[in-house]
Amino acid sequence: MTYKSTARRAGLGVSMMAVMTSVLPTATAASASLSGPTADVAPAWCPTVDGHQVDCGRLDRPLVAEKPELGEVKVSYAVVRHSAPGPAKGTVAVNPGGPGETSIDKAEAFAWGLEGLLKDHDLLLVDPRGSGTSQPVPCGVTDAEYRFGTRDQQRAAVERCAKNLGPKTAGYTSAATADDIDAIRAHLGVQKLSLYGLSYGTYLMPVYASRHPERVRSIVLSGAYPLQLDPLARPSAQAVSLNLRRVCERGVPVACDGRQAVQDLATTAARLRTQPITVPITTEHGVYTKRFTEDKLANLLFEAASSQVGFEPDKPTLLGRLPHALDRFVKGDTAPLRKLVQEEGKTGSTVDQAPYIAVTCNDYRKAWSKDAPLSERWRQYNAALAAVRPGEHGAFSAKGFTEGTTDAGDVCIGWPRENTPDPQPTTLELPDVPVLVLSGDLDANTPDASGKKAAAQFRDSRFFSARNMGHVPELEPSRCVTGISAHFLRTGTPGDASCLRALPPIAVTPVHPVRG
Repeated sequence: MTYKSTARRAGLGVSMMAVMTSVLPTATAASASLSGPTADVAPAWCPTVDGHQVDCGRLDRPLVAEKPELGEVKVSYAVVRHSAPGPAKGTVAVNPGGPGETSIDKAEAFAWGLEGLLKDHDLLLVDPRGSGTSQPVPCGVTDAEYRFGTRDQQRAAVERCAKNLGPKTAGYTSAATADDIDAIRAHLGVQKLSLYGLSYGTYLMPVYASRHPERVRSIVLSGAYPLQLDPLARPSAQAVSLNLRRVCERGVPVACDGRQAVQDLATTAARLRTQPITVPITTEHGVYTKRFTEDKLANLLFEAASSQVGFEPDKPTLLGRLPHALDRFVKGDTAPLRKLVQEEGKTGSTVDQAPYIAVTCNDYRKAWSKDAPLSERWRQYNAALAAVRPGEHGAFSAKGFTEGTTDAGDVCIGWPRENTPDPQPTTLELPDVPVLVLSGDLDANTPDASGKKAAAQFRDSRFFSARNMGHVPELEPSRCVTGISAHFLRTGTPGDASCLRALPPIAVTPVHPVRG
């Protein structure tokens, strides 16, 4: 989601494994030779992973099932082979989020995190249709345009995306991606998969499990949210305030007062609601002007501020700097908050957003009926906002926070009825297999409350929260989290998870004097 898609980067959905990639050493020696039902020569995009053979290929898949006239789409995959002699004891299929986040270019990062498991397990990486090395089906809306636009501009971009895709909009669904993964599984001759989903992957993998239950061995979901997600994003809004209190209280010495930080947030949100500020942002793709309103503040605090938390706990992060920036804003100094906005905005890319926009608008629950005309959709949505109880969006107004989301609220309200499949069902028959669900307790993107609901979808599930970690907890550098995941994928049990409670607090910029 950004909720899952994640501080978004290319494809809007950030994966913590994507961040890992930037700090891992480049492989010095690797084999990309192919064996089995794959090509004789590795394609140029096939990754190298030190100490492992990597097999790559592509499958032609129907763009829209039962509509052959719309053609096919090529879906790319890579298999990182286990290093020990003998056959693999299992195959783990990973999706890092998005929707539309790429997997194949993160092969080295996944191999680092799951190093022990890859001794006797293979790793299957699939670039979802329309992303990465898989065949693009663009709609003409870029990441930077979508992220930096006002809410009106975002809604207009969504409508333009749908118009440009036309009947191809129905080709972008979680069900289609799940079926692509299963077709690749069958092509490779693998009997069962262990599923590992991060962020949006925690939505996709239950969809796969419901459609192909006999092919699932076990499941790990990290940075999770349920299929029955809240279209008004209330869990994230409430987690923003909780996270401000936690980062303030956990510092030694205490750097800020958590209750005051939440009050400063409410004051800042109210001020921006009526008096937005303008912030110029320079990226490698151009200069943008962001109208920083309550909704952009919400996006900054629940999405961007959840990114990279716990990666280097002793170094400044957006979340750790927020209490100070909010304190200064309330006192009339806008510079610290402006700086955070500018720094977060530098990563805007030119990646086409069709895989992100179409999946979220096709699949996710909405506060209106898909079959209603636009005027009735607005009536239904406004009625849902009006029914929100005071405080359900924490320090924000209901309208302000929901407009800060890029995959919820009203952003998809203009998505057309025609060419659009029914939303993804939220109540599914899921296989009775071992399931591990992980959250970071400083993640407002997919907070603990959402992770617990994701775990409750399964009969045999375990939920763990990683202290002082953001979205998603695999970013943690000691491999505590990935070690637990790897142990679970091998044995069906989490083993000793005590390290999750011992992760160090993040650095927080002091607010002096501490008010409260």
